[in-house]
Amino acid sequence: MFIDIARAYQLALRWKVSGDVRYADRAVVFLNAWSSTLTAIHGNADRFLAAGIYGYQFANAAEIMRSYAGWAASDLARFQNMMLTVFYPLNHNFLVNHNGAVITNYWANWDQCALASMLAIGVLCDRQDIYDEALGYYKTGQGNGAGLQAVYHVHPGYLGQWQESGRDQGHCTLGIGLAGAFCEMAWNQGDDIYGYENNRFLAGVEYVAKSNLRDAASAFYTVPFLTNINRQGTQSVLSTGAQGHQRVVWESVHNHYANRLGIATPYAALQAAQLRPERDGSNGDQLGFGTLTFTRDPIATRGRPSGLTARVRGPQVLLSWWGCTDAQSYTVKRAGSAGGPYTTITSGITDTLTFTDNTVIPGAVYHYAIVAVNAAGESAASNEVQAAIKSELLLQKKTDDGANGHATLAAGLVKDLADFTIAAKVYLDSAATWSRVFDFGSGPRRYMMLTPRSNVGTVRFAISTVHGYNEQLIEGVAALPTGRWVHVAVTLSGTLGTLYVDGIAVGTNTQMTLAPFDLGETTQNWLGRSQFTADPTLPGRVDDFRVYHGALSAAEIAALV
Repeated sequence: MFIDIARAYQLALRWKVSGDVRYADRAVVFLNAWSSTLTAIHGNADRFLAAGIYGYQFANAAEIMRSYAGWAASDLARFQNMMLTVFYPLNHNFLVNHNGAVITNYWANWDQCALASMLAIGVLCDRQDIYDEALGYYKTGQGNGAGLQAVYHVHPGYLGQWQESGRDQGHCTLGIGLAGAFCEMAWNQGDDIYGYENNRFLAGVEYVAKSNLRDAASAFYTVPFLTNINRQGTQSVLSTGAQGHQRVVWESVHNHYANRLGIATPYAALQAAQLRPERDGSNGDQLGFGTLTFTRDPIATRGRPSGLTARVRGPQVLLSWWGCTDAQSYTVKRAGSAGGPYTTITSGITDTLTFTDNTVIPGAVYHYAIVAVNAAGESAASNEVQAAIKSELLLQKKTDDGANGHATLAAGLVKDLADFTIAAKVYLDSAATWSRVFDFGSGPRRYMMLTPRSNVGTVRFAISTVHGYNEQLIEGVAALPTGRWVHVAVTLSGTLGTLYVDGIAVGTNTQMTLAPFDLGETTQNWLGRSQFTADPTLPGRVDDFRVYHGALSAAEIAALV
């Protein structure tokens, strides 16, 4: 099957480039032969991989050929029917049921091939519902191939650790190819998945590209690594399995970011250069010929850095940004008020694009911008970001939420928070294990929650970015009392987390490396309700709920009681 798909795709390209209908006619022969024959895909779990990888490739070939007048309308309709009745049901079934396994049992590429197939089928068959199903899962799905899990952690400087980086490098590069195809198809339909979550996919692209390149000393580049735990076990270091793996998947992503948008892709560019021109996919995992199909002229305008973020962690500010293709180095500038005047605090940054400002003063508010430097001088400044080295009230909800109910807060409420304080008054009618005072997240995959009573009988704060496997906790000494109003608060300053009950610290954790911004776009921010459907709603009320940027001091917490 995959050999005939490659033939049909290459014939379709040859027709588009040359206009010679002999190639079109031959492509139609292959497409018709399969649509008149194939009725089902059977086998073990790998049938889901086949339906995904070959599904999107088949649909891509047919999408080129649907404009050919020599492909009879009835034959196109039969091919579309094959995609809808043979491939799509397996794609959909896998994303819904994951072959009956625990959702984290399957690595990212299983979800991603199903997503690519569904998106391609939605386009080919003019099925907006299937297309939307694929887009929706990429943003809110719970499996390892959805956007936030595939790039499950973004390190400073926007190196995005790939979900399979602790497994082996061959599967990492496969994931880049599958997600790249998905993003490009969506882009061609007017949906920017490339840019989702501040170019999160590009962060993953650069991480995988760098992991598989050698430096000037012929040693593989080193990259940061956060322990990943899933149903398959614990991966605590970058896997060297198949390291240096070469796969013809880089041209599409490099050309999109660098030449469409002017965003630097230093490591993807190196990968693309060493494989240029990209040839056929050879093993059927990808269609290939990316140099032919994706090469475009560089963007004409002078670039500037973009995507700048500033995270306050204890007594320092951590900056990260995206570079531009024409930069030789970057300069960090800081001001005491919005718009400047700015002072240069460091220059000559080339790689990785991050800077930690340790010269901040408590109580001050800073404004940062980045400029790119090349032979022509400085570029225009990046977006400006603010960092306050003090606590600021972001939300106060004074209304009583009623018994046994829940309240919904705005999506993305904590998306930009590093150091923080969350405080509330709680009245419990009874103790209910795993009920929630609050739970901010996007389903059980990613959450930040406070329960008045955990399974060990204590008040607990927890944050997790991998289905609870990497959960970081602040544990109290007892459950919250019932029958009276209780004040509860949690703070994070740097890596120090503190849990307070009625103004008294009842638990600390000095190793809290995760912060709210690591959760990404939290779409379900609730008071009194859990991300886990089996957990009970809060048997009580929440009042004077507050969210602060920055960690309040013990004295400031006591003043809220």
